[in-house]
Amino acid sequence: MKYGTPFGPLGSPSELERFAELQAKLPAISEAYRAGETPHTSVVVPSISVNQEELAKIHGSAFYEERLLFTLMRLRNPMSRMIYVTSQPIHGEILEYYLQHLPGIPVSRARERLMVVCLYDASPTPLTRKVLERPRVLERMRRFIGDPETAYLTCYNSTALERRLAVELGIPLHALDPELLWMGTKTGSRRVFAEAGVDFPLGSNDLHSRDDVVAALDDLARERPGIRKAVVKLNESFAGEGNAIYRFPDPLPDDAAARRSALWGALDDLEWAGSGETLDGFLRKLDEMGGVVEEWIEGEAKESPSVQMRVHPDGTLEVVSTHDQVLGGPSGQVYLGCRFPADEAYRTTILRAGVEVGRILARNGVLGRFGVDFVVVPQDDGSWRAYAIEINLRMGGTTPPFMALEFLGGGTLDPETGLYIAADGKPKYYYATDNLKSPAYRGLLPEDLLDLLVEYGIHFKQLSLNGVLFFMIGALSQYGKLGVTSIGDSPEAAEALYEQTVDILDRTVGATQDTFGRPRSLFESDAPRMV
Repeated sequence: MKYGTPFGPLGSPSELERFAELQAKLPAISEAYRAGETPHTSVVVPSISVNQEELAKIHGSAFYEERLLFTLMRLRNPMSRMIYVTSQPIHGEILEYYLQHLPGIPVSRARERLMVVCLYDASPTPLTRKVLERPRVLERMRRFIGDPETAYLTCYNSTALERRLAVELGIPLHALDPELLWMGTKTGSRRVFAEAGVDFPLGSNDLHSRDDVVAALDDLARERPGIRKAVVKLNESFAGEGNAIYRFPDPLPDDAAARRSALWGALDDLEWAGSGETLDGFLRKLDEMGGVVEEWIEGEAKESPSVQMRVHPDGTLEVVSTHDQVLGGPSGQVYLGCRFPADEAYRTTILRAGVEVGRILARNGVLGRFGVDFVVVPQDDGSWRAYAIEINLRMGGTTPPFMALEFLGGGTLDPETGLYIAADGKPKYYYATDNLKSPAYRGLLPEDLLDLLVEYGIHFKQLSLNGVLFFMIGALSQYGKLGVTSIGDSPEAAEALYEQTVDILDRTVGATQDTFGRPRSLFESDAPRMV
């Protein structure tokens, strides 16, 4: 791919050399920004630069570009400026909704320091690629940036496209070098876990064919006699969409040939985490990107928490948050939402394991935000055993809600307890999802939603530092889908506020069913639950 610039194709020696020069400037820019000492410009390009076939499985994925609107919090510093790029227009009232929460900053003044760039291109192409293909857009962005010595690029995930965009703009990328992305694949994650010395499921890495998968399943069955289930994962999937459940034949023959035949045949009955997958399509992508097979961790009280961290440009590792993931979908592996913080019964356990993983990543040069997912299982002595499952070297589903808390709470996270202490001195909790949806919500406009906020008094209140903040509002009218973060003084208060919000929406539009066609109530026994 060429863009008519002096840097030639993606990954050229001249591009890599220039990228290294720019990254060397990032620590000084970051230090000045955090100290609030000098003017700076942040360029936010919320491109989800991943396998577009996998991304297409998520309804309304184009509106995921709105999830980083919480970065508008940077405009509370009167010396800051921002460029925010989107594929499609952001409704004016959505921007006003975010900007009005900036403490002590008139919306008009913040708006003067914000440049919103819309490409009017809804094609299924990563946003960053769209920007690179528009030299006049690049030039307008350069003019707004002004002095590149005080600017940096923020993105959802870092790939060769984001590296090239940083070089074209002449500013550093506040994310990891794409050369390190292998550590965030399923295979790479398992290798990092081994180096960090944390527990992770038994399995095999770097698989590329059906034969590889069958051999890995055979190894698992020999190592774990009586094993019932395994998980087959694509290396570069996300939100659980590239995972499949495998059920071992029972009984499994002793004869080698018959055993292999039985294992091979059972692959035809893989249970897909997401919808729209086929075995042929899955094996094709396995051949392209590789994958892993690992044992299914059994446990009646199993939970799925995660730890979020970031590495600052000076190499400092910081714990950002912990969450309990709310999972659902046909096989219980699709990310639906989260609770903050993770349950105190195992919070410190996953914090310790997460930090060990983070140290390995920081030592290898990883930069920016990332998360580590776990499965935890209670033990006979009352403790919990944590198994590291995967590393996400990018922002994720838990990033927007925590950004909302940072945006509004004015406090800090205690790295020892994992609690967020807000400006009022109280710990804050939230329940959040980017997957609240109902066919009945389609047709609700952003202004309708904002009217409901005021009418029912569920909007965020600065005095109590409690309330609801919405995101992905643009997906509401077309897809009936919405992101919600409900913040309270206790886990129970936060979840009750979420349930109240859902009830208000449902009663307003007459919704009766949830995403999977079941009665729309969190109190129903078959509603999405922790697994």
